[in-house]
Amino acid sequence: MKISSTRILELNEKYNLIGGLSEREATNPEGSGFDLRVGRVDKIVGESFLGVAERRSPETELLGEIERDGTKSITIVPGETYLVQTIETVNAPKEKVKYDPNFPEAYLGIDISARTSLMRGGIQLLHGRVNPGYKGPLTMAIHNSSKYNFIFELGARMFDIEFVPVIGELTRTYSGQHQGGRVTSGGVTETQN
Repeated sequence: MKISSTRILELNEKYNLIGGLSEREATNPEGSGFDLRVGRVDKIVGESFLGVAERRSPETELLGEIERDGTKSITIVPGETYLVQTIETVNAPKEKVKYDPNFPEAYLGIDISARTSLMRGGIQLLHGRVNPGYKGPLTMAIHNSSKYNFIFELGARMFDIEFVPVIGELTRTYSGQHQGGRVTSGGVTETQN
């Protein structure tokens, strides 16, 4: 079950579920979700490691940030993978939410999908799960699987999110190292939570 964008806007007043929405999304969202804009782009320039107890996410090179560069154009060449972060921030509350009067309270998770404009340009969206308890901008990867360049501007709508109820109890909510929108560990090895 997905919660309508209209209902999320109502719940937003109490739970601050999503911040920084564009005027379009805040006043007239289309469909059941919200389009989110790209606000930061990083190129992966280092090696990663994922072990049992430790991990090291790669060093990156900042290619553009909306606050610094405005609506700068970014080109992703064939075969490249970039990390992208949203302008908007999300808050999947740690506590259960009464999202509908006809259903019991539930935790809220967030489903992410690519806008079809990405797919039409040969761009694949790679992302993880957004668990209850996460707060901050969303960081994902985009990969150019076509044989052509894909050019986009900072501030462009790239992603769609929908809030979904998580039924049942949780042992714990998200408390990981990427809380708040950290892009990577910057090549530093760290103990996993």
